[in-house]
Amino acid sequence: MTRSPPLRELPPSYTPPAGTGAPQILAGSLKAPLWLRAYFQGLLFSLGCGIQRHCGKVLFLGLLAFGALALGLRMAIIETNLEQLWVEVGSRVSQELHYTKEKLGEEAAYTSQMLIQTARQEGENILTPEALGLHLQAALTASKVQVSLYGKSWDLNKICYKSGVPLIENGMIERMIEKLFPCVILTPLDCFWEGAKLQGGSAYLPGRPDIQWTNLDPEQLLEELGPFASLEGFRELLDKAQVGQAYVGRPCLHPDDLHCPPSAPNHHSRQAPNVAHELSGGCHGFSHKFMHWQEELLLGGMARDPQGELLRAEALQSTFLLMSPRQLYEHFRGDYQTHDIGWSEEQASTVLQAWQRRFVQLAQEALPENASQQIHAFSSTTLDDILHAFSEVSAARVVGGYLLMLAYACVTMLRWDCAQSQGSVGLAGVLLVALAVASSLGLCALLGITFNAATTQVLPFLALGIGVDDVFLLAHAFTEALPGTPLQERMGECLQRTGTSVVLTSINNMAAFLMAALVPIPALRAFSLQAAIAVGCTFVAVMLVFPAILSLDLRRRHCQRLDVLCCFSSPCSARVIQILPQELGDGTVPVGIAHLTATVQAFTHCEASSQHVVTILPPQAHLVPPPSDPLGSELFSPGGSTRDLLGQEEETRQKAACKSLPCARWNLAHFARYQFAPLLLQSHAKAIVLVLFGALLGLSLYGATLVQDGLALTDVVPRGTKEHAFLSAQLRYFSLYEVALVTQGGFDYAHSQRALFDLHQRFSSLKAVLPPPATQAPRTWLHYYRNWLQGIQAAFDQDWASGRITRHSYRNGSEDGALAYKLLIQTGDAQEPLDFSQLTTRKLVDREGLIPPELFYMGLTVWVSSDPLGLAASQANFYPPPPEWLHDKYDTTGENLRIPPAQPLEFAQFPFLLRGLQKTADFVEAIEGARAACAEAGQAGVHAYPSGSPFLFWEQYLGLRRCFLLAVCILLVCTFLVCALLLLNPWTAGLIVLVLAMMTVELFGIMGFLGIKLSAIPVVILVASVGIGVEFTVHVALGFLTTQGSRNLRAARALEHTFAPVTDGAISTLLGLLMLAGSHFDFIVRYFFAALTVLTLLGLLHGLVLLPVLLSILGPPPEVIQMYKESPEVLSPPAPQGGGLRPEEI
Repeated sequence: MTRSPPLRELPPSYTPPAGTGAPQILAGSLKAPLWLRAYFQGLLFSLGCGIQRHCGKVLFLGLLAFGALALGLRMAIIETNLEQLWVEVGSRVSQELHYTKEKLGEEAAYTSQMLIQTARQEGENILTPEALGLHLQAALTASKVQVSLYGKSWDLNKICYKSGVPLIENGMIERMIEKLFPCVILTPLDCFWEGAKLQGGSAYLPGRPDIQWTNLDPEQLLEELGPFASLEGFRELLDKAQVGQAYVGRPCLHPDDLHCPPSAPNHHSRQAPNVAHELSGGCHGFSHKFMHWQEELLLGGMARDPQGELLRAEALQSTFLLMSPRQLYEHFRGDYQTHDIGWSEEQASTVLQAWQRRFVQLAQEALPENASQQIHAFSSTTLDDILHAFSEVSAARVVGGYLLMLAYACVTMLRWDCAQSQGSVGLAGVLLVALAVASSLGLCALLGITFNAATTQVLPFLALGIGVDDVFLLAHAFTEALPGTPLQERMGECLQRTGTSVVLTSINNMAAFLMAALVPIPALRAFSLQAAIAVGCTFVAVMLVFPAILSLDLRRRHCQRLDVLCCFSSPCSARVIQILPQELGDGTVPVGIAHLTATVQAFTHCEASSQHVVTILPPQAHLVPPPSDPLGSELFSPGGSTRDLLGQEEETRQKAACKSLPCARWNLAHFARYQFAPLLLQSHAKAIVLVLFGALLGLSLYGATLVQDGLALTDVVPRGTKEHAFLSAQLRYFSLYEVALVTQGGFDYAHSQRALFDLHQRFSSLKAVLPPPATQAPRTWLHYYRNWLQGIQAAFDQDWASGRITRHSYRNGSEDGALAYKLLIQTGDAQEPLDFSQLTTRKLVDREGLIPPELFYMGLTVWVSSDPLGLAASQANFYPPPPEWLHDKYDTTGENLRIPPAQPLEFAQFPFLLRGLQKTADFVEAIEGARAACAEAGQAGVHAYPSGSPFLFWEQYLGLRRCFLLAVCILLVCTFLVCALLLLNPWTAGLIVLVLAMMTVELFGIMGFLGIKLSAIPVVILVASVGIGVEFTVHVALGFLTTQGSRNLRAARALEHTFAPVTDGAISTLLGLLMLAGSHFDFIVRYFFAALTVLTLLGLLHGLVLLPVLLSILGPPPEVIQMYKESPEVLSPPAPQGGGLRPEEI
């Protein structure tokens, strides 16, 4: 075995047959880049020879290791939680979300189930009794849903969210209220008596029919029960909530209904109501004060007259609120209904999910297909189901994609001569890459990197397409060994020639995906890390395990066995096949024959008999080109190809039975040599190429201006589904988002009331914030709290003026007056907690509308305990929660007079509604305004932040483009450094980076023309495009760098030897991506298949068209200079025949 080249030897471009009669030497001083490459290629040579010697052991250990890692897939966790997938890692949003969960827990207070009704004929007015009747039909069907689980029946009344159930001193009334208290349902039907039909609660009192909201008149009920029970507190509660007659005092949508109550305004007239008039200003739940549903929550596509009166609308929406799993679990924990089923939070979640799925199904089926209206239903579980379906692995597409790649590999590697065919190598290579991808995903699972939709839907195909490229590269280079290479050194020689290219492309691909991990979106960061690990695993498999497969296949070929069916001998075995080529004794080659060897990589060869270092190149003068060669022997002398798909065999003089067909002599290298390169490298062709690519770049720059930010949920959900129809209708008609302004701890709420009011005012003035009706106070806890204090202060003043409350007694006063009495005498001093002289000297709210700081937290305790409806309507979510405190007007002991103060607040929130958010620019504007308001409040000492889905999922767009540019620039610099280090030529590295930057800009511009919006996913593809683009450019650049002659000659030779590998790489990548086109999700097709396909085509064009032209004009000088020793056998090249490049053009 020949030794690997030492550091002192120079690496030539080619290794000729041993004993060549006309060697060529390097002129000039030794170059350090060639020394370094010699050392590196020597390592690769030793590695290849070692693998070939122990191929069986290497293959067994490699498959064992990869198989063991693949078992890690059993530990894979697929993440479908949107917050975990899309909230920026380490951002202020993630910190704020962590703070919210730390104070309130993991879950929201409730979940929403929505019904949207639209007319089948677009633009039709939906504000008619008939349309509302159909909406009632669908909503009623959905509200009657029942599911049976764990031996129990679960209906809406058991699992719905109920706002602020009050505690009443009368036990009978309290039990009745608990059964009757309505679910929170935001619906346009609440403007009519029919809204009561959606409430399923009922109660029983002796001597009366079952009490339901359809027949309940609270005022009449209180009059009937007044003589039998003390209901003063309950009456005050109803008066404060402005319940009135509840639903029975509202008009009937269908006055002909037999159950329409006599108290309905249109009961006697039997006239249908004016729907538009009734819905103007919105609707109310059972409480006019605390349950007001604004128009924008109920109606979509509204039109008004010049006076502002509502005329028409195109959509209706009803929203059913359910408890969260934690709330449902707490509600029924210890209840007699669940004591025998081992009630748990998981069971509560299962109940809710089952109910929601049934809700959506029945709502969508509620109306007949020929109805004039259509119902769209959606729930939080529907979204979870979509994400689960989106994340599921499609076994059919994975198997189909890999079978397609297996077939391509087999066909590509087949040869007419059975013994020389490599179909089995192609099959084994694809299966090895598949195992490497599986092992990489198993390793990711073991490392705790969660899977997501991008992992399961895209990565298996993308990794396969990239990984198979190097399999083809090694396989074809292995079959085209240099003449004179000993059999035992074939693998070392192959890795010596191709290893540099494999290492270079793999390092750049890994670097690209690692740079893409800079995008701080968890789902895309996980995908990028998984892709980088997949590239690393396939690199190890191709460099270590696949050479062992090639070595085993070499033994099969040496034994003249059939391909695939290796147990049988080849029918062509009678034919003489030279596995180990002999030296060229006479220095001549039969006409028309060229031994193609690798020119992409250079490696060292030293003349054994010489004491000085020489660079040996192929004896080009000994080759006589065929008469039909249009380029001449100087342009295309015996060189090499990294992957010549259909390599030509030496013709023998024997008449063998296996004779190749004429069409089998054509291959991609033949096309590049005789047609493509001569045409491309003509002067006018170069000019056309530069102009066309310049135009493409300019057009792409224009297209880049068309790229908009954003990723709507409608882009993810498959088109044509009911879920997509709902989301489209919601985006068009009800683009409303519930958000909250959260105030943190770290400041004194009692002394910062003015700053809190100012913060609320600044936030309310934002363009996107939906303002409350002019007749309604702001819906925040601080306003409710202050207004409640002003109310009990007014009651106290009235009782004091009338003498019902005195300095020493409040028993004759009202409930509110007594509460004010107790608050007014509080001092906040632990030693002297009460001061009765303050009854007339202080007010609960001063003239500036502020609460005295010393009363703030004690008053908060009283308000939370005494006004549950107001607290629920405010959605304050206090933390720590104020202590429970029971007020008894008739208990005058000193202990009853003391009010425990609430703990200083660390969390509270003001709720808001954002409207008109259609485009990402609208979201960004709203987010920037909200952040500015919070920043101004911070200067006043108030620590606050906005919360809600717009801030969770859209804040990333504030810095997405900056992050994108940063990642691309860093990656281009890293690519330059890697290429400069491995190629040892900054000039070439600079040209490669220039082409890669053009590819990235052009891909970005084409995305604009395709309507692909910029989000974290396209950013990852754009960043990864730099690494993937190296696959198409580095082979040509390295071939050019290590070839001798003029720039045109070197560009032509580089094209001949790399056209087939680059084309094969593109085809294999496209085949890997092809199965993505069959995805049910348009999102996968548009954002992955289309973008990656465009990237592959751009890489093919830039690598095989633009880069050779640039190299022929601006390329660096060759590493070695061709010098001929004196030899009488050196022949002058013949004149070119036919077309092609003339010598003077070269």
